[in-house]
Amino acid sequence: MGKIIELNQSHYDEIFSLSQFAFQYELTEEELHKKKEEAERYAIWGMMDGERIAAKLHLIPLAVSINGIPFEMGGIASVATWPEYRRKGMVKELLLHALQTMKAQGQTISFLHPFSVPFYRQYGWEVAFAEKHYEIPMKNVKQNWNGKGYVRRVNSDIPLLDSIYRKYIKNYNGALLRDEKWWKQRVLKDQHMIAVAYDEENQAEGYIIYQLKDRLFKVDEFVYNTTNALKVFMQFIANHDSMAEKVEMVVPEIDLLPLLVHEPRFKQKIMPYFMARIVDVEAFLKEYMSSISTAFGSLSIRVEDPFIEENTGIYTLHEADGKIDIVYESVMNNIKGPVISCTVQQLITMLLGYQRPEDLYQLELISGDTEAIELLEYIIPRKQTYFTDFF
Repeated sequence: MGKIIELNQSHYDEIFSLSQFAFQYELTEEELHKKKEEAERYAIWGMMDGERIAAKLHLIPLAVSINGIPFEMGGIASVATWPEYRRKGMVKELLLHALQTMKAQGQTISFLHPFSVPFYRQYGWEVAFAEKHYEIPMKNVKQNWNGKGYVRRVNSDIPLLDSIYRKYIKNYNGALLRDEKWWKQRVLKDQHMIAVAYDEENQAEGYIIYQLKDRLFKVDEFVYNTTNALKVFMQFIANHDSMAEKVEMVVPEIDLLPLLVHEPRFKQKIMPYFMARIVDVEAFLKEYMSSISTAFGSLSIRVEDPFIEENTGIYTLHEADGKIDIVYESVMNNIKGPVISCTVQQLITMLLGYQRPEDLYQLELISGDTEAIELLEYIIPRKQTYFTDFF
């Protein structure tokens, strides 16, 4: 017991038996076939007891957009253990193995959807995404939205949808850069309806993916690149008043739709969503700072990472002539100038824009002198996180 191996197609039946047991769902033959097709892009690691899988973890190679540039990301999914093997440290070993694999593959950041936030916090992940959930009575939607343009229902036109989506996600950090297979297998896998909003010049400005069932208009994905497209879509939704009594949708945490609704007193709920972790702090900082052109001089960040000890140390950022150099030292040796101290968890929440340095400082989640906090606040772009996908 205790050997980690990379699983393959010969293990698929056992892999998905464990998933169904651990996450309490049942797959039809068709659904199981689709799951196996999806798994072809994964690396699946198993902790073995002889020939039997005792625990497993799926690692999905993906890419996300941060400050408008792509970052290689390792998605952790379907972490599961049979009950008789639990609380033996198997998941901890699998997570460490996955992180080491990510680092070797140049994946500097990792995302996961937690079954327990405290569990994954102890291994360096932190909540970095939230969603806002709306439940809107249809009567609240029925107003004159004054949108200019029209809506057309379409089939799965992936190039069109992806062009709208990629423009949209430039407004946020952490969104997935989808490839065609991801669109087919994940986004458009169910029997949803799709509608695209066009302006008066016939330019596509947004899309919604939605379902209409049991008097409910359920928006599964709402993407728009202009306020006009939002208004056009809200009128489109209102036109379903004879078929639906309620509208449900999930939007970014900073969404401002209630400001446009005449009666904004409807159910609005913000829920923590995905967690993120920096895999390789030095490599991530170098990628991240390549998009920063702010003049700030010098700033040192002392990072603590108990789970990946090689990440622990001092990272000094030197800005000169519009470029930022990063110097790593394992211990504090005559560091001059502003210094901030934080955990690897708080570092990712700040750099992604999920939390601001000043707020974390007020809560005593990071420490440092006032100049250092102000510098980091100045350096980090003001861009909120949003993750529309799931794995």
